[in-house]
Amino acid sequence: LEAAQRLFDREGEFDQIYVVARDGASAAAVARQIQAVLPDGFQAITATDAAAEQTDQVREGLGFLRTALLVFAFVALFVGAFVIFNTFNIVVTQRTRELGLLRALGASRRQVFGSVLLESLVIGLIGAGVGLAAGIGLAVLLKQGLAAIGLELPPTPLEIRPTTIVAALLVGVVVTVVASVFPARRASRVAPIEALREGGTGVHASLIVRSIVGGVLAVLGLGLLAVGLFAGVPQPAAVVGGGAMLVFIGVAVLTPLFARPLAAAIGRPARRLGMTGRLGQENSKRNPRRTASTAAALMIGLGLVVFVSVFMTTLKASASETLDETLRADFILSASGFQPFSPSIARELSEQDEFSAASPFRQAGVRIGGGLTFIAGVDESTIEQVVSVPMEEGSPSALARPETILLYKGIALARDLGVGDELPVSFARTGTQRLEIVGIYTDNRLLGDYTMSLDEYEEHVAEQLDYLVFVGRADGVPLERARTVLEEVAGEFPNIEINDQAQFKEEQNRLIDQVFGIVLVLLVLSVIISSFGIANTLALSIYERIRELGLLRAVGMQRRQLGWMIVIEAVIVSLLGAFLGIAIGILFGWAMQLALADLGVSAFAVPWELLVVFAIVAALLGLVASIAPAIRASRIRVLDAISYE
Repeated sequence: LEAAQRLFDREGEFDQIYVVARDGASAAAVARQIQAVLPDGFQAITATDAAAEQTDQVREGLGFLRTALLVFAFVALFVGAFVIFNTFNIVVTQRTRELGLLRALGASRRQVFGSVLLESLVIGLIGAGVGLAAGIGLAVLLKQGLAAIGLELPPTPLEIRPTTIVAALLVGVVVTVVASVFPARRASRVAPIEALREGGTGVHASLIVRSIVGGVLAVLGLGLLAVGLFAGVPQPAAVVGGGAMLVFIGVAVLTPLFARPLAAAIGRPARRLGMTGRLGQENSKRNPRRTASTAAALMIGLGLVVFVSVFMTTLKASASETLDETLRADFILSASGFQPFSPSIARELSEQDEFSAASPFRQAGVRIGGGLTFIAGVDESTIEQVVSVPMEEGSPSALARPETILLYKGIALARDLGVGDELPVSFARTGTQRLEIVGIYTDNRLLGDYTMSLDEYEEHVAEQLDYLVFVGRADGVPLERARTVLEEVAGEFPNIEINDQAQFKEEQNRLIDQVFGIVLVLLVLSVIISSFGIANTLALSIYERIRELGLLRAVGMQRRQLGWMIVIEAVIVSLLGAFLGIAIGILFGWAMQLALADLGVSAFAVPWELLVVFAIVAALLGLVASIAPAIRASRIRVLDAISYE
């Protein structure tokens, strides 16, 4: 203990004291007795309270991850709903005669409607059960995978709550049943005599209804986008996100109106492949509703992937631009893994003639507005020498007054706070303090959301360790000389990293890339789900067109040509979804950048090379999804097909 206190510059100090009560003693009573002899600013709590506090901290720290995973789960279910809807639509079309016969034998529309819903209920239960088992299996694999890369979780069994099982089954069933409602209504409206004919029901009425519904949704979504961008609402990003979701749904509903011309334009190069290419293009144009539903699933998945790619590229460009404008320090000292380090480094550097300023940055957990967050501590006398703090109101020098705080603009807007207001902040050491807001800054990438002076920080926070030190050279000192002195001072601490401005920017971009990689992997799952939809639609449509395919074989089309026709059709549909997804993703990325422009996201950037890769991947997904249906189509026997009933 003595060696640790000396080496970590904490002589005579303790972080925590663990107390074991005698047998039979009440933990709460012992805690009260200890509290009576503790000095002000220190607290005695039971092990149960400590565990609950740590659980709250972990839950708060993982809150963003939990929200992100739920969003991705919603996206996957949304894309899956399109696949289910499209499948039931095709199945209802194929069973028109069967359903019509039921109607002719006396079945009511309500009974036909109920039979399709009951079928979807059973399928939903089966699918949700399989999904639940697969999810538990993936959780086991994820835990083992994290252990393999060194992120070993505590050796406790997986917690599978009854609420998780109920929620999984309920969500799976509800999504499946809701997706089947419109096909079920369509089945119930088939007249007996019409159903016994060769064809199915017309689609003109449904397209009119789709046009109205899709138009209303798109207009509402665009209205929300406009409000989020130009109305000055407190949470513009949330409003823009809601508008984007409505536009997504609206465009998906309206897709049949322009699916035919877009498929014709995208499939035009395929006509050069001869009759096979022409037939593949015509098949993609023949049923706009089916083509649109199949492409819409891919559009949504790929649209979100493109949106995230554009937004992350925009964040990197904005971060680089912001650092160019705001970072005045020549060097930034940090520890690996963003761990704190001794404040003696900053003190020693401030005494060196080679440096004009060595400004430390500290960070501690506090509770504000009922939630856990972080507050920064900076030296108000030197911070503006090493960092340009863009202020909307006030100045960092105002922190020289006691009991004051600076706020980030986004927090001030969300909480409706301004200069002169008081903000209650709860510290672990000194309890709740009311701090006066003396300034509002417009960029939080360096300082975070809340900032106070070092003197105020030292009064309310027990642990005095630096997370960053911004260092500025004195006039006339060469860069190499300054780095040499830095290495001499910081060399005693093996975990300290010394970065100049370029290296620091590269490190920030690397962190953004890590987040982007995790998000992208999760979103790609929704694109894979949509590829299942393409394969499913093609497989079912082969049953629907079995006589047509048999006639093509009868008039001389070879098996290989028939297979390639199916492949070309799938690639055209995939490219149609990719085109719509890329266009909408770029639009939403631009809208989100505008919504967050006042909060520091100032530069819009599009990763064009990556978008080309996405389009190629979409075409390849269509190609892969078409393999099994193409093989089955090519194996159709001519006599069986043309005699098919």
